[in-house]
Amino acid sequence: MKTEFLQGMAKAAQSVCVVTTDGIGGKSGVTVSAMTSVSVDTPTPSLLVCIHGDSSACDRIRTNRAFCANLLAEDQAEISDVFAGRTGLSGEEKFATGHWHSGETGCPMLDDPIAAFDCRLVHDILVGSHRVFVGEVAAVRLVRDERPLIYFDRGYARPARS
Repeated sequence: MKTEFLQGMAKAAQSVCVVTTDGIGGKSGVTVSAMTSVSVDTPTPSLLVCIHGDSSACDRIRTNRAFCANLLAEDQAEISDVFAGRTGLSGEEKFATGHWHSGETGCPMLDDPIAAFDCRLVHDILVGSHRVFVGEVAAVRLVRDERPLIYFDRGYARPARS
């Protein structure tokens, strides 16, 4: 079933985000395609990200109690590749790609994402090999009105407007 599950999930088109954190636990970032809203009908909107538990970003998010989900535009595949570990850069070296500033929580926020969601961690759930982090949004940054970088069928795809 694992093979069929992976093949089926590869057919689900997902927006690409770089999830970052910084604070007493250190600075880190990782590329994810699992980010979605949880609720807007609460005093503070919330969203979730899922990150493999072996990622160094997990321990740092847990310690820092904050993360920022940076939604990438279709011309930002290089940033995605760097934070996915495809280029050999690691740790804070990754932040040499792109232009960053500190968000309200202190987490790195891209200067030019489609959108960035700066969050305070409120739930940390271990599910199998992944951690599900739910954050209450402290700040939203809307920068570009462009098409998102999409991950589909184990590669990048170009979205089309209908």
